[in-house]
Amino acid sequence: MKQTVRNCLAAVAVAGMSTAMLAAAPASASTSINKAARAAEPMSFQEVYSIYANKTWNWGNGAGYFPAKKRAFEAWSGYGRNASYGEGRWFATSSGNMCMKATWTSRDGAAPATTCFAHRKDGNTIYQRKLPDGDWYRFQTDPPRRSNEISKLKSGDFVTNRVERIQRQLDRG
Repeated sequence: MKQTVRNCLAAVAVAGMSTAMLAAAPASASTSINKAARAAEPMSFQEVYSIYANKTWNWGNGAGYFPAKKRAFEAWSGYGRNASYGEGRWFATSSGNMCMKATWTSRDGAAPATTCFAHRKDGNTIYQRKLPDGDWYRFQTDPPRRSNEISKLKSGDFVTNRVERIQRQLDRG
């Protein structure tokens, strides 16, 4: 159970950071991005809220949906026997953070998890990092590019149907 739940949490923990993105970033680039992000201003509650509200964030091996209503949070991760889903709440803070607090359920059981991301901006460039100790990376560049992580946020719910399928799959055992 611990390994499967750990896999579920890992999918959420790296939301916003693809493996290729992590592998491709040389240490010197990471250092300069960290320096630029630290010099940037924290985003406001409203700015962070507007990035996520009523959008689905596609993580490649899963996705999370951030409805504005009641700030519910719903997500899925993995396929087949490794599929899991999370249900809970999301929230933005006045210091530029966005957090997902959910119970993740898999074939092996359920476990709570909270994952937070910090957001800072310099002009139209947005930096993001996983808290508490992730490296900063460019979430949105100036000018924006289709390859920016923020581009993986799409208006609408592309999660609920998949979560319902995973729930049925887990109920069948």
